[in-house]
Amino acid sequence: MHIRENPNECERDFNHSSSSGDHPKIYVGKNPSRYKKPGNTFSQSSGTHIHKTICSGEKPYKSKEYSTDIKLPSTLTHHHRIHTGEKPYQCQECGKAFKQSSNLTEHHRIHTGEKPYQCQECGKAFRQISHLTHHHRIHTGEKPYQCQECGKAFNHSSSLTQHHRIHTGEKPYQCQECGMAFIQKSGLTAHCRVHTGEKPHKCVECSKAFKQLASLTRHHRVHTGERPYQCQECGKTFKQISHLTQHHRIHTGEKPYQCQECGKVFVSHSGLTQHQRIHFEKPYRC
Repeated sequence: MHIRENPNECERDFNHSSSSGDHPKIYVGKNPSRYKKPGNTFSQSSGTHIHKTICSGEKPYKSKEYSTDIKLPSTLTHHHRIHTGEKPYQCQECGKAFKQSSNLTEHHRIHTGEKPYQCQECGKAFRQISHLTHHHRIHTGEKPYQCQECGKAFNHSSSLTQHHRIHTGEKPYQCQECGMAFIQKSGLTAHCRVHTGEKPHKCVECSKAFKQLASLTRHHRVHTGERPYQCQECGKTFKQISHLTQHHRIHTGEKPYQCQECGKVFVSHSGLTQHQRIHFEKPYRC
């Protein structure tokens, strides 16, 4: 097979015109051919060439921006858009654009509400098959992503990435108002509401609003009476897990909060705070 090089374009030519705009073609022969290694046949030599590339592991297509080797010309087309920023697939509903048609298809389900991927265990449906894969690990208990520092395992690779920042100290999300930085983007989003005063999560029972969804969830238990956290020692139940944690110290005798002035220890942080007023202030005036 002869490859016609063109140093003005890139390091390699391509055998599909869709591969990289006006790149020259690779000529692999004019006659139809068959490739029988895995039992597949092809009516065109280009089909044979692509299939042989998959089976052999060959990566003949090279990105000119980086030394990345790629198996198929269509993959190179997608990869090249990382460098050009091209997003040729646009949503007709909202105008959002995407690099790949498959991404547009997945996005469009936001507008249609379509959720074609359903969990066989619980019936929950998802827009993307990757979301179903992640969800299924709830049922199987699979945690394939393990931290090399401490051995903790996670369902999602993104969860491992976020966890790893505990070890590195990295906080890539910074508030533009006060400079405070966060490990997760959701932490920054919630923090920014301190500055804006936004409280997007509203209780349907009493109209009280909250900055964070977790705060609304906790508040809602005031109306439902739900106490989902139960002590395994005495059976007492609580609305918040933090309350159960504090209660459990009654059984264990743990007192993790110590006064730096006198050494007295306490079950809860609030107990330490109240005690410290003896040393530093007189909070109640006549």
